[in-house]
Amino acid sequence: MEAGAPYLAEDGREHKGSWKELFASEAPLYLEIGSGKGRFIAGLAEKHPECSFIACEGGYHIYPRILQKAAAQELSNLRVLPEYIYDPCDFFEDGELDGIYLNFSDPWPKDKHGGRRLTYRAKLEAYRRIIKKGGFIAFKTDNDMLFDFTLGELEAVGMEPERFTRDLHASEWAEENIMTEYEEKFSQTGKSINYLRVIV
Repeated sequence: MEAGAPYLAEDGREHKGSWKELFASEAPLYLEIGSGKGRFIAGLAEKHPECSFIACEGGYHIYPRILQKAAAQELSNLRVLPEYIYDPCDFFEDGELDGIYLNFSDPWPKDKHGGRRLTYRAKLEAYRRIIKKGGFIAFKTDNDMLFDFTLGELEAVGMEPERFTRDLHASEWAEENIMTEYEEKFSQTGKSINYLRVIV
């Protein structure tokens, strides 16, 4: 934790509207909600040093893994927001982000919990507010039910995927893909990965 301290953004609400100042950079700014142990976001930050990245993970026993990766790889373009985001507008101003990644989000399988899903229509509307015009929402999941739900929610708010596949690893976007820990696990069992990207 001590080594990772420089990469920690403890109170994200304080940085609302000034995230680029935290990075001391005007580089494009991207957010991953639900970063887990951080394999994806750390890999993305390493691959794209010209961009800035925020890893959001509320699990107090999980997010230190991201800090470890940031410190070990000396990722000056990565910060860890140790919170669960219920309303992203609490943390980001309109148009502050260039894109959002949602990877293997909790499917909340019961119908009554649909509003908790990260791709519920109200959340999609919030993402559209905080992403600048021309930015994107990228979504990966092994859960077919959640993917179908997401397609319906996108349609409900007038969004249409410009990238879409039910087998990411066999698609034209496979080469640029960075796998998460969950993704590798599910892929090894033969499960295909659903993927879409929407321009807002």
